[in-house]
Amino acid sequence: MMRRPLIAALGAALAVQPLPLASAQTSAPRAERSRPAAPPATPGIFVSAAHPLAVEAGLDVLRRGGSAADAAVAVQVMLGLVEPQSSGVGGGGFLMYYDAATKRVSAWSGRERAPKAATPDMLLQPDGAPIPRRQAMLSGRATGVPGVMSMLHAVHQRSGTLAWSSLFESTARTAEQGFTVTERLNRHIIGTFPQASAPDVVAFFTKPDGTKVTTGDTLKNPAYAAFLRRLARQGPDALLKGETAARIVEKVRQGPYPGVLTLDDLASYQPQKLTPLCRVHVRIICAPPPPASGVGLLHLLGLLDRTDIAQRGPNDPQAWYLFAEASRIMYADRDRWVGDPDFTQVPVAGLLHPDYIAARAKLIGEKAGKEPPSGRPPGSQPVGKDATREPAGTSHFVIVDAKGNAISMTTTIESYFGSGRMVDGFFLNNEMTDFSFRPIVEGTSRPSANAVAGGRRPRSSMTPVLILDRDNNLVGAVGSPGGNAIPAYVAKTLVGVLYWNLPMQAAIDLPNLVARDANFNGEVQAMLPPVAEGLRARGVDVRSGSGEDSGIHGFMIRNGAFDGGADRRRDGVAVAEPVPK
Repeated sequence: MMRRPLIAALGAALAVQPLPLASAQTSAPRAERSRPAAPPATPGIFVSAAHPLAVEAGLDVLRRGGSAADAAVAVQVMLGLVEPQSSGVGGGGFLMYYDAATKRVSAWSGRERAPKAATPDMLLQPDGAPIPRRQAMLSGRATGVPGVMSMLHAVHQRSGTLAWSSLFESTARTAEQGFTVTERLNRHIIGTFPQASAPDVVAFFTKPDGTKVTTGDTLKNPAYAAFLRRLARQGPDALLKGETAARIVEKVRQGPYPGVLTLDDLASYQPQKLTPLCRVHVRIICAPPPPASGVGLLHLLGLLDRTDIAQRGPNDPQAWYLFAEASRIMYADRDRWVGDPDFTQVPVAGLLHPDYIAARAKLIGEKAGKEPPSGRPPGSQPVGKDATREPAGTSHFVIVDAKGNAISMTTTIESYFGSGRMVDGFFLNNEMTDFSFRPIVEGTSRPSANAVAGGRRPRSSMTPVLILDRDNNLVGAVGSPGGNAIPAYVAKTLVGVLYWNLPMQAAIDLPNLVARDANFNGEVQAMLPPVAEGLRARGVDVRSGSGEDSGIHGFMIRNGAFDGGADRRRDGVAVAEPVPK
């Protein structure tokens, strides 16, 4: 349940301004702010990510005395090479940073922005109908201004210890020498989704003899190696200015449905340092604010706190029923109210207010009924219905350095291989299709909170999390890719590790269940038969085959050691090592 006295101390200790809670103070004594207790000794260094080469790239930096901020750069650029279907320098992300010396948490946005010339009807055809999604994802209009490298550069400038230029060479060499194609990457190369047949994707994964690259083959990317070396020398300007920027604009302005991205859009991009959202749910859970979906995750945990799910367990169908119904309520509110706060008023305080959450929790009955409507949180202003469809994709990684600093970061180019368009060895994002295709949904008169606008950031489901104890010491981190399913994946894992006290790997391995609107999608084949039967008896008929490919990575610190995990649904590993001598 909510421990309101602890919330009173969060604002000062974490450099967070907690949103008002009933009967809660909003500041801590000055002495607590100026003299934080010394953090416990770090149990070592740790990296968990979606590919072993990305984990090794991060560990190599940490072994050299690098910080979490340094290692994050190395992990990201390696993921862009070996997991190009999920993230890359042409995309965006959200990052949560823990500073062990000050016990402060910060949130960073490298979310892509729409071109300044983008209009609300950008994703509509001349007759007013939405561009078919398969066409829109491949179009020039799909690409927004990439922000992930600008964000990482800003974090590195504040918290890096090694030279920026020293963080790229291992990936550049791997790109030149080649890496082994995994079975998972091969599934995407031969996939049936639109990007798999895009000309640049086909060309990149076709061998000189005309056959496609397959599992076990060595794949090289010399163009990416050359770009990374310029990125090492020039910083984000290598991406957002000069020859690469010109090639991005040229590629985006090609048909079908050419985009309006300009050199000025790229050159003017700035990452944002944001105030994180932190609330108590067994532990202190910190996540990024809108346009990310931290508010949705915290809303969902607040709903679950008002049930008896913590007294149940993973083999109890009632526990999964409560999770499903709370998820549907959360998504109804998240989808209606969350957008870019620079353009629309997002009622974060209202969505997280205990009285509002308690009222919404009363919608959880004994059996699932029709999809729950969105509520009207305090402080909200009327907005139209949402028509956003966010596919599965993305990647997540967590890092802890020798000093105990930590990063939890979710990174994306949106759908698999982004827009399917490649420049200098990396794929461009298709993040603009994360907007509501219809700015005003039929039957309503107001624009969606996630409508397209020039310079706007689309709503994101990305929800990287840091977990703290009541003394603001780091005790864990977690996150996942998965499009709209991300809040559900992360919440499931938190229920496992915090409510049911499972090891991190066991919590990650729990069956995924994503309940949104009238749909119940999940890994029914991984559920015990009594659980699946019990859910059906409660009106929850779980169907498989709709975006259950999570990529959860995380850790807890228990008994002075890392309890880490990596999602077996992907190629990832979790590795802890002693603090380097």
